[in-house]
Amino acid sequence: MIARSSPTDRLESTDRLELAANVSLLFDELPLLDRFGAAAAAGFDSTESWWPFGASPAPTDAEVDALLAAIDASGVPLSGMNLYAGDMPAGERGIQSHPGRTAEAAESLTVMERIARRTGLRACNALYGQRLEGVDPAEQDAVAVENLAAAARRLGELGVTILIEPLARGLNGRYPLETAADGVRVVERVREATGLDNIALLFDTFHLASNGEDLRGVIADHHELIAHVQIADSPGRGEPGTGDVDVPGVVEALWGSGYRGVVAAEYKPTRPTIETLGWMSTTPHLGRAGRR
Repeated sequence: MIARSSPTDRLESTDRLELAANVSLLFDELPLLDRFGAAAAAGFDSTESWWPFGASPAPTDAEVDALLAAIDASGVPLSGMNLYAGDMPAGERGIQSHPGRTAEAAESLTVMERIARRTGLRACNALYGQRLEGVDPAEQDAVAVENLAAAARRLGELGVTILIEPLARGLNGRYPLETAADGVRVVERVREATGLDNIALLFDTFHLASNGEDLRGVIADHHELIAHVQIADSPGRGEPGTGDVDVPGVVEALWGSGYRGVVAAEYKPTRPTIETLGWMSTTPHLGRAGRR
């Protein structure tokens, strides 16, 4: 695999974690392509995004070029992006487990290979997909292993880790991965099938807390498989301080477990984004680039 620098190699201080802005939710007062520069100006170390090309797994060259130009102009790297997940506004939550949609999954990988080569992308979230009426869950799970294995092989050559994310029940249709243990089972199954270790768990405080998970317990039990962290409060998915999640305690637990990856702000701001960033300076091992 291509060697990549670690997040701490790019930070001036090694006592903090790389802080990313998820521009699909943050800075939503701006057009999407302007949000990368806004995140850089606000002091974030990197950015991440959901699939930014709508309901198509195969955007035009012009669409990809525009995205890459916005990332380049921002001056900060793209650390993560979702693979194509179907028509998200219509309620879809991934296609990895959908029989008959492997061609779309492969198209998405081709696009992501281009983005990764240009940006140094390090992680891709592969949303699993919902259960389908009339389809055997075992068949869907087998399809998911094949698609996720293909993603791990193809993007692994570019230094990319594939992420498996449990989602909040009641908000995402018949999505079968709700707990950390659900996600871990998928990770372990793909690792066993491929012999690769570049597939891992995405730890999202909103989704896990919404499902009643003990966040510190998840860290204690599964820290070796956590490769990416996303922060939002629960309930509500607003910025930390709007709900019940002890974000400073969770980040401290992650640090204590040995986690040194990206922590991404992936919440729905309750007011203009720049006014919601104060929690970062009071959270251990975080802090925007201009506030070291």
